[in-house]
Amino acid sequence: MAERVAEIREASAREDRIYAINLATIRKAAELTQDELAQRLGIDQSVVSKTERREDMLLSTLMDYLSAAGVEDAKMVVHVNGREIELDLRGLQHQGRG
Repeated sequence: MAERVAEIREASAREDRIYAINLATIRKAAELTQDELAQRLGIDQSVVSKTERREDMLLSTLMDYLSAAGVEDAKMVVHVNGREIELDLRGLQHQGRG
């Protein structure tokens, strides 16, 4: 019975998960406009737009963006030799923001 409950909870969590294609997906999930996010970051809206279109960026820039969007528990998951490794990104946030 406990195994079945765990399966149902896992399936429910998968259904609730949104797979972000880009940063704009995260911003929209937070119900924020580019202008609102820019205000939280203390930058111009055009910088948010450029950030959302970038193909690469510093992890600290990513963390600043996620923090301003209200992300509470940012982690990166990678798979190495069949093992799942989770990197906590909270320590990468710039000082004085978020």
